[in-house]
Amino acid sequence: MRLSDFDFHLPEDRIALRPARPRDSARLLQVKDGGLSDLGVLDLPNLLEPGDLLVFNDTRVIPAALTGVRPARAHGGGGDVEIEINLHKRDDEAVWRAFVRPAKRLKEGDTLHFKGGLTAEVREKREGGEVVLTFDRAGVELDKAIVEAGAPPLPPYIASKRAADAADLEDYQTVYAAPHKAGSVAAPTAGLHFTDRLFAALDARGIKRTHVTLHVGAGTFLPVKTEDLSEHQMHAEWYSVSEEAARTINETRKAGGRIIAVGTTSIRTLESAAEEDGTVRAEARDTAIFITPGYRFKVIDALMTNFHLPKSTLFMLVSALAGFEDMHAAYAHAIAEHYRFFSYGDSSLLWRKD
Repeated sequence: MRLSDFDFHLPEDRIALRPARPRDSARLLQVKDGGLSDLGVLDLPNLLEPGDLLVFNDTRVIPAALTGVRPARAHGGGGDVEIEINLHKRDDEAVWRAFVRPAKRLKEGDTLHFKGGLTAEVREKREGGEVVLTFDRAGVELDKAIVEAGAPPLPPYIASKRAADAADLEDYQTVYAAPHKAGSVAAPTAGLHFTDRLFAALDARGIKRTHVTLHVGAGTFLPVKTEDLSEHQMHAEWYSVSEEAARTINETRKAGGRIIAVGTTSIRTLESAAEEDGTVRAEARDTAIFITPGYRFKVIDALMTNFHLPKSTLFMLVSALAGFEDMHAAYAHAIAEHYRFFSYGDSSLLWRKD
């Protein structure tokens, strides 16, 4: 398939700049057996059966949007330059990969200065505006400094329209994000709809839940630039599946329960950790899995996810799960019915089309 196969027109006013309040009041479009149902997130418990299992990504978003200053160079002229940085993957205790703008104003060996006295050296420049930064501190001390210097890493389609503010500190974090699992530079946004009220209703219905971890990288927002999808290279992201989570998933499948991934990051984690027979391994490693139509899902029965960008790897993933033509029809319906799109938008429940 070609990149252009996944294009569609989205009116600007369908892009959500703020989440629904309360979180669980968002709308939900169910896509099942070729049919569409206009529902709400609070209907989720009644769409599942006792014994089904929801799998959440419990990663925690860090304030990965930084503004640094590259001081004027002694030779070459020009003054100080402000640089926008979006951290996207940690390589070491003191080393992060990041996307920067304007990348052309940086050279290897440059030093960047941030709020609170934090500094970093540009150790390496790569293609596409990516750099490797070595900070002047490491581990927990670096984590604290990033919290002080950074801001919520809103995706470009929001950040281009408004600045991040105090509300985003809460809005752009799931209520179940684990404090000791900080590392994402983008939220697993399907999980933003969940509240204590919704969890209580799911518990009462007999729906089980477990957690995996995938640290979402900013690469999730990068556009696919090749018309031939086989030439696209995904950015690697780190994930972890615990022994307890693997056991719960495998026991649920053996008992006939269905596995519902909450978010594309959960589905990418489970499919990366799966054997050919669908058994999920407990493991921790990087994944660069790229799921497009024709992929055979080994673990997942359904996916709860927000509405994604045209020509994005995420729209390709949902098309692989629920059917290429069905997803184009579902998105056309969502646009016509004024569903709210992207990170702060409405939700969908997509059942696997076999």
